[in-house]
Amino acid sequence: MMISRRMVLAASAAMPFAGMAHAADAVSIQIHPQRLLRRLPGDFIGLGFEASAVAVPGFLSSGNRAYVQLVRNLGRGVIRIGGNVSDYTRYEVGAAPAWSYKATVLNYESLRQLRGFLDATGWKLIWGLNLGTGTVENAVAAARAVTELMGDRLVAFQIGNEPDLFVLAGHRAAPYGYGEWLTQYRRFKAAIRAALPGARFAGPDISDAGVDWVEAFARDESGEAAMLTAHHYIAGKDNLASTHALLLRDEIRFQQNNLARFQASAVKAGIAWRMSETATLYGGGKKGVSDSFASALWVLDYLFVLAGHGAAGANLQTGINHLGRLSYYSPLTDDQKGNYGAAPEYYGLLAFAQVSQGDLVAVDLNKSGVNITAYAVREEGGIISVAVINKDINRDAAVAISGAPQGEAQAMRLAAPSVSALSGVTLGGAGVSGDGRWGGQSEAVRIRGGQALLNVPAGSAALVTFTA
Repeated sequence: MMISRRMVLAASAAMPFAGMAHAADAVSIQIHPQRLLRRLPGDFIGLGFEASAVAVPGFLSSGNRAYVQLVRNLGRGVIRIGGNVSDYTRYEVGAAPAWSYKATVLNYESLRQLRGFLDATGWKLIWGLNLGTGTVENAVAAARAVTELMGDRLVAFQIGNEPDLFVLAGHRAAPYGYGEWLTQYRRFKAAIRAALPGARFAGPDISDAGVDWVEAFARDESGEAAMLTAHHYIAGKDNLASTHALLLRDEIRFQQNNLARFQASAVKAGIAWRMSETATLYGGGKKGVSDSFASALWVLDYLFVLAGHGAAGANLQTGINHLGRLSYYSPLTDDQKGNYGAAPEYYGLLAFAQVSQGDLVAVDLNKSGVNITAYAVREEGGIISVAVINKDINRDAAVAISGAPQGEAQAMRLAAPSVSALSGVTLGGAGVSGDGRWGGQSEAVRIRGGQALLNVPAGSAALVTFTA
């Protein structure tokens, strides 16, 4: 049974690393329901797949009921088909489908099944076209077929995956920069628009290294582009600093140097921006880190950070990667034998989905030295939901929340044995079953003196919902 968005994620007693009890530090949160920051898009949550996923018969189809249910649990959203494989993918209407890194072939039936999946989930689509090794003619053919089959499910096309890394990927010889890419992008765009006058485009779909490209693209394609898109990973999987602690640390430089610039570029151009590909650690993620409970806390906090910087949404890279194996950072598991499930990170997405429909409003947070964050959302009817994420692995928090409606408060618990746990994650006392279904139980939160009082143990998260 699906839990209502009005039900809340509350902290559970995540087991301390040393097995010892913690003295809770007092943390206070003051909500300002009338200080609106922004409206959260209803399709903020997104998933991203390599183009090869579309070629696998029956995978992204309405018949894959468990996978459909896993996606539907997250509410409305946007799927992005792209990744490294997209720049090695061709469309042939009647060819046999093929799925491999540098030789993926999609046919009409592949796309028809994808449309069925979108209809079954209620999600929309961003589609990446092959600029790396493809031709204009094949891009037009693919765009025609995608447009015909996806209809109003199609948000936009992207042309090229991480073109700022085309030299490194071997797609272009140096020197190759933004100017060269823009010329090729416009050539592809013009040919597609000649065939499909209403086609919409997003870009530049760059890596972390290409922030300047976003600013230039916003300037040069203002009035033309439907959306700005970019990618982000915290670090590489082989970096010795890629630990649980890294996932739980605030990325201050990233927020200032990247997110603030993305937001400013989008505002100046008068269009939306989206983190169209993102995950914890690039290179497929790191075993024991990207697939741990720390990733659930990371993604819950990260989505609110992105929302606070004006993002229209974020696509978490998912599934079988370009190396032919399941990425450790994937929120959805896949044994490639027809069995699917929820990885720890999925529970962070699931938690965000419960409280992300409404207006983001201001909060004042007194952390008392705890590595903790808090966000508040005002829903229709004045319902207030507050997300409290204790990313501190050593300090519990005794949280007092004020400024909410003077009524009842309910809570739901998110639990795992520790931030390093690879399994045993539950939301509301229940895990996600093998058929993709999930249910949980809420409980009352104590109200005293106009404040909601609850403990948020180290390495856990809490969402509390208030009704008048």
